[in-house]
Amino acid sequence: METHFIAEPGKQELIVTREFDAPRKLLWNAYTDPNLIPQWLGPMLFSNTVDRMDVRPGGIWRFVHRDPDGVEYVFRGVYHRLDEPNQLVFTLEFEGLPGHILLDTVTFEDLGNGRTLLTDQSVFQTVQDRDGMIAGGMKQAAVDSMDRLAKLLKDQTP
Repeated sequence: METHFIAEPGKQELIVTREFDAPRKLLWNAYTDPNLIPQWLGPMLFSNTVDRMDVRPGGIWRFVHRDPDGVEYVFRGVYHRLDEPNQLVFTLEFEGLPGHILLDTVTFEDLGNGRTLLTDQSVFQTVQDRDGMIAGGMKQAAVDSMDRLAKLLKDQTP
């Protein structure tokens, strides 16, 4: 399956979609289980650790990505809405550029026959914030994450 990355010029929004050969409950678990997050989230050559992950409305999360040279990229946010297994809403902020917070809505749509459409809509405060994240490698990180997630789900699907 292919990951689609939609960033229309002049809009504050970024949309990532991907179909998975897995039931949406498995995708939900991959997004909400601190033991699974490090197995798929982030660029292919990076490691990822969960520093904090309190999956409830108002709960705080913090993930640390490390590149092969040991440089850390830290992201944090707050969970706002959990509608298991349909939708997850949270904020995201890169600690290296504080104050630029985006709202992320991840929807898991049941397509039947054990297939799920994941739609990740990120709304940035400004077009410049969105474009800056894209210039910083967000597209490749999203594609890598979705590829790693597909592999994880394949290994979990009977």
